[in-house]
Amino acid sequence: MEYGIRELSKLAGVSARTLRYYDEIGLLKPLYVSEAGYRFYGEGEVALLQQILFYRERGFGLKQIQQILYRPDFDIMDALEEHLSELLERRKRVEALIRTVKQTICQVKGECKMSDTEKFEAFREKAVRENEEKYGGEIREKYGDEDVDAANQKVLNMSEAEYDRFQRLEEDVKLRLKEAVALGVKPDSERAKEIVLLHKEWLGMTWKQYTRDAHKGVAHMYVCDERFRRYYDEEASGCAKLLEQAVEFWADKI
Repeated sequence: MEYGIRELSKLAGVSARTLRYYDEIGLLKPLYVSEAGYRFYGEGEVALLQQILFYRERGFGLKQIQQILYRPDFDIMDALEEHLSELLERRKRVEALIRTVKQTICQVKGECKMSDTEKFEAFREKAVRENEEKYGGEIREKYGDEDVDAANQKVLNMSEAEYDRFQRLEEDVKLRLKEAVALGVKPDSERAKEIVLLHKEWLGMTWKQYTRDAHKGVAHMYVCDERFRRYYDEEASGCAKLLEQAVEFWADKI
């Protein structure tokens, strides 16, 4: 079946202007253009538009979508499986928030009691999921599923105060590293030692047992893995390297 641009616009819920723009940038070309200049779309274009809208719903930019859809190895079934997986994860996040809001309403009405841990459970679950999505593969390969699962569970079991401390420690380490790099602080300095101690405390809040070698290994990974390095060097280049060198020097002395 073929659709004119206005018919497809109505069917897909996007404006004709948007479809014309997709044509202009090469994201979605019509099947053909009539002699009168009217665009017509076939089944292949409809399927492609569906994919574009799926990726838009997931927050992808148009350039990024174009790169994905026109890769030589693009497979629509793989893309659909990926969409489904992401949407199911999103549903879990929404359901967790709904559960928390309902429990909070119940408590405000005096119909039930809610612990501090339960109040922030959904937010901790979100943080754990995001960390898994970004770094889970590398961390699990290095430390094993058992240790990573245990660390995730410790985060999920944190009280409000503990989780607040956990987050503040992470932010404090990054801030101090940024300041230290700007001041040219040396890895063997007392100021660097304070950063290492804060980082050690932060790790200890999720690790089953702290070890100096593991601390050094994590710091080394921050430099070797581009994503970790980018995270620490987000505002000032050299933060990840300074942390690695400081941990290497101080881990055996603290």
